[in-house]
Amino acid sequence: MSELGFIATGAAQAAIEAHVPTLVADAVASRIAAKDATLWGEAAQAEASIRLGWVDAALNSAALVPQILALRDELRAEGVNRIVLAGMGGSSLAPEVISATNDVELVVCDSTEPEMIAGILADRLATTALVVSSKSGSTVETDSQRRVFEQAFNDAGVDAARRIIVVTDPGSPMDAASRAAGYRAVFNADPNVGGRYSALTAFGLVPTGLAGVDIEAFLEEAAAAAEFLAEDDEDNIALALGAAMAGTDPLRNKLIFSDEGSGLVGFADWAEQLIAESTGKLSTGVLPVVVEEHAPETTNPAADLLQIRLVADTGLLSDDDIDASAASVCVSGSLGAQMLLWEYATVIAGRLLGIDPFDQPDVEAAKVAARALLEATPEPVPAVLIEDAIEVRASAGLLDGVSDLSGAVAALLAALPEDGYLSVQAYLDRFGDAAIESVRPALAAITNRPVTFGWGPRFLHSTGQFHKGGPRVGAYLQVTAESSMDLSIPERPFTFGELISAQASGDANVLADLGRPVLRLHFRDKEAGIAQLDKIIAGLASA
Repeated sequence: MSELGFIATGAAQAAIEAHVPTLVADAVASRIAAKDATLWGEAAQAEASIRLGWVDAALNSAALVPQILALRDELRAEGVNRIVLAGMGGSSLAPEVISATNDVELVVCDSTEPEMIAGILADRLATTALVVSSKSGSTVETDSQRRVFEQAFNDAGVDAARRIIVVTDPGSPMDAASRAAGYRAVFNADPNVGGRYSALTAFGLVPTGLAGVDIEAFLEEAAAAAEFLAEDDEDNIALALGAAMAGTDPLRNKLIFSDEGSGLVGFADWAEQLIAESTGKLSTGVLPVVVEEHAPETTNPAADLLQIRLVADTGLLSDDDIDASAASVCVSGSLGAQMLLWEYATVIAGRLLGIDPFDQPDVEAAKVAARALLEATPEPVPAVLIEDAIEVRASAGLLDGVSDLSGAVAALLAALPEDGYLSVQAYLDRFGDAAIESVRPALAAITNRPVTFGWGPRFLHSTGQFHKGGPRVGAYLQVTAESSMDLSIPERPFTFGELISAQASGDANVLADLGRPVLRLHFRDKEAGIAQLDKIIAGLASA
């Protein structure tokens, strides 16, 4: 499955025919490979000039492999065989896909939900090493995770410094602090690579290599594709994919990702953050919508949807497998090759959309709002209504005249514009509360519109940029819950429970300030709340 495969039909193929010849004439592929920062316009040039290191990361990262494997062997010789990764966004999503696709255990700690953190801490701590991944070390989630693990190691009689490995940019505050603390190892990544493009750097390689992935083979897959992806040729799949993503007319700006046996476990979740955070700004962009196979969106012919089918081998698809009239692309290939392909395609899409694919101007807004709530500790916003296990809050005006939970959910769905999307944002334990994910296809069937699902707070580092910077056509269903316990954060004046609550409230406030409809459901009891919401949605479906 190493060679890349690609098939486009309908509006996607028309976009390719319209744009690829110009992309070839403008030497876009070779200019990306040459790190030409002028490709995205003058306003983007300064940022692009320090963000193109990913194009040759497959070659440049090879020098890290022996160091990573040597440390892996040292840890295993000491009986340390469980790797936990503390990281957010690209620092966690890429390693999660790499390890899962290779059937290697890597525990990804990318939450501030106290029950989830406590569960990870309680499992095999004596044989665990922690990889802390952050470009600067200032990410509040990652810093908090490191603090609680360091204390847990020490409380258990384990030398924490011997169990903590750091991945960060050279010269960052975290780089200096980690070396001063005497942590087991500090790996420096290429500072000229943004987090969401960092799969082929130390951020992708260190945690997965320590966990047992054959990272040398992974890099070789990407390196084999690199030469082809840099060619100014009309057969270049990266040019075709970028054109299909951002060149349809009218723009099909919701990309429906369905995995049809690709073998790349969770790949769509990684592509989601890459594309959404890169393109969702200046009130434009394309929104990846990760769905299940045969989900309602996969048969929806709406003019703003483009089907992205991840398959095992496009060469094995028959005419019966492909609807020539549908707006779709089918993509196949090995993991390393596909990661580099989608990075190329995303920046090509950025050029066609006229945006800078390397900045994330709206991500900071939610962080600022959360910090303000933590510092001010305002009185809780009273619920508009309470029904059994669920407290209901909402943005101004959304629930005027509404008296029950069913009416509240119906009001949110009614606020969806014809070209809109619904975003479900669950600030819950993604390991223990996975049952909540069933609301996604159910709501898609009711609304006949695309529905995204994101775990909070990790989606803030992914689709969060698009929700605030992209087209103002979203409606937002936020779900929070009482936790059965809380967890303090060493040397911080707030707990994990307080942190995740501030993150949820802060993001909801930012979305509401942008004029978007936000319905906030708080479960007093998680199990009862999930069951109650399921019942409400089922009732709306049968109405």
